[in-house]
Amino acid sequence: MESIDTVVIGAGQAGVAMSEHLTAQGCDHVVLERHRIAERWRSERWDSLVANGPAWHDRFPNMHFDCDPDTFVGKEQVADYFVAYAERFNAPIRTGVEVRKVTPLARRSGFRLETSDGVIEARNVVAATGAFQTPVIPALVPEGAVPLQIHSNAYRNPAQLPEGALLVVGGGSSGVQIAEELLAAGRRVYLSIGPHDRPPRRYRGRDNVWWLGVLGKWNADSPGAGAEHVTIAVSGAHGGRTIDFRRLAHQGMQLLGRTEGYADGTLNFAPDLARNLQAGDANYLSVLDEADAYVIRHGLDLPEEPEARLIPEDPPCVTHPILELDLNRAGIGAIVWATGYSFDFGWIEADTFDDRGRPLHQRGVSREPGLYFLGLPWQTRRGSSFIWGVWHDARFIADQIAIQRDYIAYHLGASARTHENA
Repeated sequence: MESIDTVVIGAGQAGVAMSEHLTAQGCDHVVLERHRIAERWRSERWDSLVANGPAWHDRFPNMHFDCDPDTFVGKEQVADYFVAYAERFNAPIRTGVEVRKVTPLARRSGFRLETSDGVIEARNVVAATGAFQTPVIPALVPEGAVPLQIHSNAYRNPAQLPEGALLVVGGGSSGVQIAEELLAAGRRVYLSIGPHDRPPRRYRGRDNVWWLGVLGKWNADSPGAGAEHVTIAVSGAHGGRTIDFRRLAHQGMQLLGRTEGYADGTLNFAPDLARNLQAGDANYLSVLDEADAYVIRHGLDLPEEPEARLIPEDPPCVTHPILELDLNRAGIGAIVWATGYSFDFGWIEADTFDDRGRPLHQRGVSREPGLYFLGLPWQTRRGSSFIWGVWHDARFIADQIAIQRDYIAYHLGASARTHENA
């Protein structure tokens, strides 16, 4: 049986960052990845996906992308970046190894890991599988009601979908990018939108990520009650531009309210479309207000942008909303569910999860000694599930592992000295 101090599970952005910091701490470790490094970027995202932040920001601190810093890099380039980053410090990553079960050892510290490559014992385990684990498709529309239903993680390009109109459910980054791509391909598109925040992509010559940084919003340590899963409508597609649902509607997209129910071949939608758009506008304008105040306070020479405050008039689908959609009469050929992901930690047998299977932790340190989590939304701050944020969270966890290592080293030394003096 192999024995190692620390096992990191997952070699995406979280696992690579974790390995770098453990290496810096001189901690013996291995990273186990069931596929390839950063596999989800390659095979579980659509062909045209780009990062949601510019290259100067969405990266690790110690390595730049080889491109214009304001570029929104494509998914393959992002995956290649993590491969190259791991090679820089010779990260001990084993690909093609699936971890099937993690169990605390009885009457001693550490864990038993059952993998596709045998059993490993480890003093510490870091679950670096991130936030996007199991695609969620609501049990709403029965199979066969439309020719195809897929989650956004299985969508690749417009040619993949059958003929007919298309319904995209979800107005976040994934949903709106997919819906816009389908519209540009000449398809008739319906887009179901729930409550959301709609930040500006760029304002007064600076990207949204810059404004979030200087306004202190990346470091917010709590999302606030009920705001843990607020949908954020922001995109880096087409060089990065602010998402404007009304503009898409004026171009031919049919906007719908939140998808609410299904019966006898008909989907029902909440009468909340106008309200959702207005709330998104309020969020958008509040960021502009804060940005303007920051410019004045700090005396920055950034160009004014009054046209950014112009909101298009409501299109007919907003003033006269569709509350019911007969899928057959509308000729819906496919539904793309851009409805997010859920956690799946069923392979960890430890008493550190709530009744919904969510990890119980403080800054990634679980209630089970030696078990850590990395890449969770709001793990320590708003930026935790982003590329740069997970790097800083990984450093904190590596520090905790090193601290515990020092405590154990003292215990072993003190015990040896006691026996010598006995």
